[in-house]
Amino acid sequence: MDKSIIQLVDELPTDNITVKALKALDYLMPGQWDNLVGFDNSIRAITGESDPQVIQKIRDRAAALYQDPKQGYQTAIKLYQTIDRADAALATAALANKVGEKISFLSFLNKMTPKADTTQTIDLLLKVVVELIAYCKLNGLPNPNPQQFAAALANNYQDAALMRMMALVCIDGVLPLGPNFLGKIHEVMAGTEGNLITGNPIFVAVNNFIPGNSPSDKVGFINQGFAAVEGWMNNLVAKTGVTPQSIVQSLGNFIQIADDNLDFVAVFLDQTTNYYEHTGLQTVARKLIVEAKNSINLGELPEAGKISSGYAVGQTVEVWDGEDEDWYEATILKIKEDEYFVHYVGYGSSDDDWIEEEDLRDRNYSPSDDYDYAVGQKVKVWDDEEEEWYTAIIQEVKRKQSFLHYLDYDSSYDEWVDNDEIS
Repeated sequence: MDKSIIQLVDELPTDNITVKALKALDYLMPGQWDNLVGFDNSIRAITGESDPQVIQKIRDRAAALYQDPKQGYQTAIKLYQTIDRADAALATAALANKVGEKISFLSFLNKMTPKADTTQTIDLLLKVVVELIAYCKLNGLPNPNPQQFAAALANNYQDAALMRMMALVCIDGVLPLGPNFLGKIHEVMAGTEGNLITGNPIFVAVNNFIPGNSPSDKVGFINQGFAAVEGWMNNLVAKTGVTPQSIVQSLGNFIQIADDNLDFVAVFLDQTTNYYEHTGLQTVARKLIVEAKNSINLGELPEAGKISSGYAVGQTVEVWDGEDEDWYEATILKIKEDEYFVHYVGYGSSDDDWIEEEDLRDRNYSPSDDYDYAVGQKVKVWDDEEEEWYTAIIQEVKRKQSFLHYLDYDSSYDEWVDNDEIS
């Protein structure tokens, strides 16, 4: 089961090679990128909101928007994830070629892998197209439009989105191909047959998203996408004066790199970073949060002291115990934001604990069958593949099965489950 946007943003790392590489590139446009991690933290940073009830309402609305199949959020995330995962494999091929160039007795590797410049060129071109398509998906454009994307890149890109494109120019352009990487791309493409592009692992991975009725049509669209952003890339290099040496020097402040391995750095970064997915998640989260805040009616929030979840101090509830894999009766003693301090009925105060709302459920449901399950009831479902419990709400009960909707997931995951598989 795919993770929700909240899970994905909560799991973003605060520090790894990807983050170090992005911080190293911040010198080109200081202050443009902040490594926002954690969904609630992102809400606070982006909206300036501090009221826990407002944050929860924005969070819930953002989760609902992400789940809506009519929106392009999930598609954009899939594109960013797919290209980074395919890119790692492509980088391995390029690195093998570099080894073949450096060490004569490994020269046979040249016969097995594409030339590094060709590999890096195709890599960059396909990343441009993925960004183009993701931008159009996120902004509700029915068809990918290179000209609209180029205009947005020049005038509207900022924060994580701008950092992603800067990293693309530096890590996939300047570093492996040199300051004149645009000219080299033209040179490589002029001598590259279309089947080398359409056989590329990244192309295969994102092929279904690229417009065109035939492979040649798709290659034509890839060239259009590059042509649309070439001017922006050229201006960025001219404005910043970035060179392979300046990039490596800045990287050296965060990652230990030997000067004599300059031509290995780009493919090393391709293998060890996922900057497209990392910043892509931040871009999607930002757009979701802004749209969620703009679309909710803050006047509908409950008055101070009232609990939007419906739980209240003194209420008897059931609490999920992940270790025992069972629900226990408890009484709510305190409420703080989205956490509940509970006392378990029949147990001493030493077992009192803070519980998240996901592991809390109401006890006031009328059983619909012999298993004591009811429509609207919160339950836990075990996933054998993920080896994890998922939270769901019963939508319908029929004989010995329940139709479930999983929290934080869109309706495409709704399913009938045997009642003996839920708790």
